[in-house]
Amino acid sequence: MSHYYFDGQGKAFRPMVVLLMSRACNFHHGAAENSLALPSQRRISMIAEMIHTASLVHDDVIDEADTRRGKACVSYLHGQRKAILTGDYILTVSSMALAAIGNKDVVILLSQVIEDLVRGEFMQLGTKEDEDERFAHYLKKTFKKTASLLAHSCRAVAVLSGSSKDVQEVAYQYGKNLGIAFQLVDDMLDFMSTEELMGKPTAADLKLGLATAPVLFAAEKYPELNAMIMRRFSEPGDVELAREAVTKTDSLQQARILAEQYCREAVRQIQQLAPSPEREALVTLTQKVLNRKK
Repeated sequence: MSHYYFDGQGKAFRPMVVLLMSRACNFHHGAAENSLALPSQRRISMIAEMIHTASLVHDDVIDEADTRRGKACVSYLHGQRKAILTGDYILTVSSMALAAIGNKDVVILLSQVIEDLVRGEFMQLGTKEDEDERFAHYLKKTFKKTASLLAHSCRAVAVLSGSSKDVQEVAYQYGKNLGIAFQLVDDMLDFMSTEELMGKPTAADLKLGLATAPVLFAAEKYPELNAMIMRRFSEPGDVELAREAVTKTDSLQQARILAEQYCREAVRQIQQLAPSPEREALVTLTQKVLNRKK
């Protein structure tokens, strides 16, 4: 069960970012001939994917999902109890791999990710009554559930490269901004893409009672959505009305503009490092995130 999602069919997006950041930081810190990722940095890229995968296994239990990446979920195949234990097991193995690196600062950084994931999940279960606080709540939840892993993993490999505090902060800010942009695009695709492309049901967030960026933007034009957000789209017709409101407004375009702003900030941050093929790849990656279809 723990091997089920490690089948090479995922995007491996997080390990790719972490390995590119490792090499970009190594190049910046040292010489061109020493830009290869260190064994400890490669291990961080694996740990990042393991933490992410464990969160997917647990998310599918919480969301009572049937599919993930175009195939049946672990929880659907083996039941919720075994799925919860599987997610716990993956987290345990990742924690052992993290401890084996032997760097206290890196252990603290990656431990923060696990706390953020849990807090983000609790934030997702709640809704702010104050409409003005709702978007800030959404962005904070998005950081904890999605961007924290990239941000802290990127800082961790910068620490392992021996980089200065300034470079560590550059790595962290790149990961944070790219992670938030990634989730904003994901939330847009929930309305725009097809189930076949995404490998999971579309409009899934609405059906789970979640108000993501497109819905929050649409609520500015259609105030009646606020009552639906508070009751988490639980009444008959709520999901359909919310989806229609999103399509009638420019809320998807607003979400894209916001994602573009986060990507621009990610680029601004990474361009503080010395020019290298890896740095340029990280710049290019921001456009790939914005233009992805699944």
